[in-house]
Amino acid sequence: MRFATPLVPARLIRRYMRFLSDVELEDGRIVKAHCPNPGSMMGLKDEGMRVWIEGNDDPKKKLDWGWRLAELEDAFVGIDTGAANRIVAEALANGIAGLKGYETIRPEVKYREKSRVDFLLSGEGRRDCYLEVKSVTLSRETGLAEFPDSVTARGAKHLRDLTAMVEQGHRAVLFFLVQRTDCSRVTLAADLDPAYADAFKTALAAGVEVMCFDCTISPDGIALANLLPFA
Repeated sequence: MRFATPLVPARLIRRYMRFLSDVELEDGRIVKAHCPNPGSMMGLKDEGMRVWIEGNDDPKKKLDWGWRLAELEDAFVGIDTGAANRIVAEALANGIAGLKGYETIRPEVKYREKSRVDFLLSGEGRRDCYLEVKSVTLSRETGLAEFPDSVTARGAKHLRDLTAMVEQGHRAVLFFLVQRTDCSRVTLAADLDPAYADAFKTALAAGVEVMCFDCTISPDGIALANLLPFA
């Protein structure tokens, strides 16, 4: 997934009201940028850190800038949770190990009560595959990515929905997309959301599968990269 326009480096001043941030451009101008991440963004919102933002000239958008990357000392982090599905959609079209061979890939399909699955994969002679994507950006231990970074009742509901699909005879996959370049394994942040951890255990016991991949990330774009183990 390439960014629509070239990213611009900036310095983070603050992130506030969940979806807003103030940043300082290299020429000294201070601008407001949309923050497309509803999570806590633990470790990714420190004042003074280097960030990358994308400009737009869309009159329908309230802000002229959108925050896309956080740059750490030795890593890039994609902070746009909405980009996760676009990254996975592109990878599915090119073929992902373990998810190949489906004739139809449909995004945002309604199922269960007030739910949409990120992708529904189907093919003749195969069980339908319900694929739920989660963007992972938290890391509190070197090399270890964690999900979630805050309480997510919605995420727990998604797990229950996937569990129900398996019980109905379908295939269900929870896909952790690690939008960091400094992690080699994935686990749950059970201390941050015990209810999610409980729902996860129930889902795994029922037969919900877990897949984890990291990304290549640069100011040019983000793409699916390597299969990671779940610890």
